[in-house]
Amino acid sequence: MFYWFMKNFVAGPLLKTVFRPWVTGHENIPKTGGVILASNHLSFVDSIFLPLVMDRRISFLAKSDYYTARGPGGWFVKNFLKATGMLPIDRSGGKASEASLQTGLGVLARGEVLGIYPEGTRSPDGRMYRGRTGVARMILEGHVAVVPVAMIDTEKVMPIGKKIPRVRRIGIVIGKPLDFSRFEGMEGDRFILRSVTDEIMYELDHLSGQEYVDVYASSIKEKQASRTR
Repeated sequence: MFYWFMKNFVAGPLLKTVFRPWVTGHENIPKTGGVILASNHLSFVDSIFLPLVMDRRISFLAKSDYYTARGPGGWFVKNFLKATGMLPIDRSGGKASEASLQTGLGVLARGEVLGIYPEGTRSPDGRMYRGRTGVARMILEGHVAVVPVAMIDTEKVMPIGKKIPRVRRIGIVIGKPLDFSRFEGMEGDRFILRSVTDEIMYELDHLSGQEYVDVYASSIKEKQASRTR
């Protein structure tokens, strides 16, 4: 109820008026049933604008760090994420990754919409990076289609490291659903998982027009961090 109220009467109308998001391909979102929206990830505000323009509610897997910030700002972020369907996950790997997978599969089993950023983290420089295969496992184990979504110019609204957004127009391009049912029962094959993930990233690259780099974004961020130490 709070989510519906905020989206339709408070934050939603204000954000749409200020940032005037444009959308193409809205008809490609299934009206019912579990589905994954796989999006590129340019900015923190991706998780705000994408749900804003959708008719169906979206649950995102958000890193648990967002829920541990202190002070008034931390309290606001934590409660905003909860209200907009964000699900906190531990991205440290191992058992934490498996728990994240099960959380996502639970959303799909309920016939809901799950939002995923295959790159695993925000792009450090506006380019598109290699996708992680967790999205492929969810698709094959959840027996659902995936809809590729390209966020356009959101990094110009709120670049990494900035806390105050800049006012400018952003866009969202929604591609046609991708069907990977031909790989049903093969979710344990790492080569199949990589193939599915790469196909998704190829489609995202086509929709977004970004330059593609075949390495993980997290590796680039680690190198950048090491230079500043």
